[in-house]
Amino acid sequence: MRGFTWIDLVILIVYLIAVLFAGLHFSKREMKGKEYFKGDGTIPWWVTSVSIFATLLSPISFLSLAGNSYAGSWLLWFAQLGMLLAIPLTIRFFLPIYSKLKIDTAYHYLELRFGSKGLRVLGAVMFIVYQIGRMSIIMYLPCMVLSKLTGINVNILIVVMGIIAIIYSYTGGLKSVLWTDFIQGAVLLIGVTFALIFLLANIDGGLGAVFQQFTQGNKFLAPDEPIFDPNFLKNSVFLLIVGAGFNTMGSYVSSQDIVQRFTTTTDTKKLNKMMLTNGALSIFIATVFYLIGTGLYVFYQVQGHELPPAAQQDQIFASWIAFELPVGITGLLLAAIYAAAQSTLSTGLNSVSSSWTLDIQARLSKKELSFESQTRIGRWVSLIVGIFSIAVSMILANGNIKSAYEWFNGFMGLVLGILFGTFILGAFTRCANTFGAVAGFIAACGVMIYIKYFLPAGAVSIWSYSIISVAVSLAVGIPASLIWSRAKGRKTLPAPNTTIFKTGDAHGS
Repeated sequence: MRGFTWIDLVILIVYLIAVLFAGLHFSKREMKGKEYFKGDGTIPWWVTSVSIFATLLSPISFLSLAGNSYAGSWLLWFAQLGMLLAIPLTIRFFLPIYSKLKIDTAYHYLELRFGSKGLRVLGAVMFIVYQIGRMSIIMYLPCMVLSKLTGINVNILIVVMGIIAIIYSYTGGLKSVLWTDFIQGAVLLIGVTFALIFLLANIDGGLGAVFQQFTQGNKFLAPDEPIFDPNFLKNSVFLLIVGAGFNTMGSYVSSQDIVQRFTTTTDTKKLNKMMLTNGALSIFIATVFYLIGTGLYVFYQVQGHELPPAAQQDQIFASWIAFELPVGITGLLLAAIYAAAQSTLSTGLNSVSSSWTLDIQARLSKKELSFESQTRIGRWVSLIVGIFSIAVSMILANGNIKSAYEWFNGFMGLVLGILFGTFILGAFTRCANTFGAVAGFIAACGVMIYIKYFLPAGAVSIWSYSIISVAVSLAVGIPASLIWSRAKGRKTLPAPNTTIFKTGDAHGS
């Protein structure tokens, strides 16, 4: 076994320098205000589409998808098919609304729909806390894996990743982030596809041996993994497709890092192409990862090749890259893992800076912020949040991170589902008003916190979280809105173009 060589290290360093210079290249022209947060209108739709793909595919997915297939079955692969539900619904109902309203951020929609600055600020605060936690975990996990494989100190890897992402996020705004995301996404797609081809070429029987495990080894679905379970709180293929569809749609609709991509254009045809391409790329790469995982099972467990050191479930793919791929290709593939983290990090920094500046600072400021002020605030927020995320990530890397990791993941699983419920309430009902939206939001928070932290572990599948959140938001929000309207003695209508219906001119209150 060879492992990580100095040639691979050189390639990794050259790659990181190239990404940094690419980001700086696309930030040459000074952009201010909304251009800094939304781009300058010159970004092709296919660049944005790959950027969405790179944002959604975090290194957690990179490392765990192949690991899931290696250690178990393809059950979680069906979660990717949730996009077949999420994408058509988002294209049909939400993209036309966002395009007509020309929103600045995801939470701008809440203000326009409900006429409430408070709801806009609340949505932004929830997103920012979620995103900071996510960025810290996303920096920590791949750096720990790479540290074990390369021998480089984990703190150095975290700091380098953070600094590079901060530099091009700070200088170039969204345009720089989108183009560097495109480069990172392309490297990831090409690198992982090559890895699958190389792996199959080194397995006796190739793809046929992998497919043989579907029937002989129950690697596709285990006997205790049902297609459908009437209890939607328990895992099944049906629940994974529907639940993941709700989760993904929640990201498309209510997560600023994704919605920010939609604000780069108001052309609905381009937006639709963006979504469909992103869906195709995501399903393709997930299938490649799962084939790699099953291929690694055949390679190591069935055909008896020597397991590499530190070959735990979530590190099996990275370990195989380090010890089985040719010199040089190893460096490029490990750079792709690093790239997946850096892409998600830079996107997080820019989306947090845009949400803080436009949703919170601008709403709470007594005077209108100039474009120069917006840009200056956005850059400072990128810098401060970046440094803070690096610090949190280093703390996790040098301490007992198990409880923190579980806490962050639990919190992340809750936030977007609860926010999504408020967006669904606003878009799919005429009667909903601010009082009902807040009541539904509070009720959904209460129910989901109870499910996550007070019920026995595994009592409710995480794939049903978004479904439950949306159901509670509607079940509480609609009657609360009607009761409030009756108590006030007036019927209010949503603002134009803020629902899937044709509406009048009055704001909900």
